[in-house]
Amino acid sequence: MGVSASIGPTGAAGGGRVARVVSLDTLTRLRRAQRPVATPRPIPLPEGMTTPMGCDAVAVPADIGPLVLPRLPRVGCVYADREHWWWLVPADSDYALEWPEPARYTTGALVSDGSAALIHRPEGTIPYTPPIPLYLAVCRVTGTTPAWSRTMTA
Repeated sequence: MGVSASIGPTGAAGGGRVARVVSLDTLTRLRRAQRPVATPRPIPLPEGMTTPMGCDAVAVPADIGPLVLPRLPRVGCVYADREHWWWLVPADSDYALEWPEPARYTTGALVSDGSAALIHRPEGTIPYTPPIPLYLAVCRVTGTTPAWSRTMTA
């Protein structure tokens, strides 16, 4: 059995217990450790849909989503919650594309919670929105010049 001494307010060893001083960083770390961590999960596909080319997602803030939607010639599955709208695109649709801020490209169509609701379902069995028209629509709404149209400097 180990013996420990507590240091009192005067600095002398005494029989009373003194609370240990804990930094704010330590308290914050302990609090975060108590929270359940949201495990990213794939956006669920509607019944009967298949993803033969894999599946990723492009998210935009909810206030931008309604501006992007009418600019698209074909729309696949679109999901929304209070904060974001997600478009399902074929896997690797970020290849050679710099999606403009505040858009966020998510491989595997993963979202941190399952609160997104399906707001558009296309006819047929393929859930994809074509990525190039989606990219151009997001660029247009955000006022971003597409990467291939930017001036090259040497």
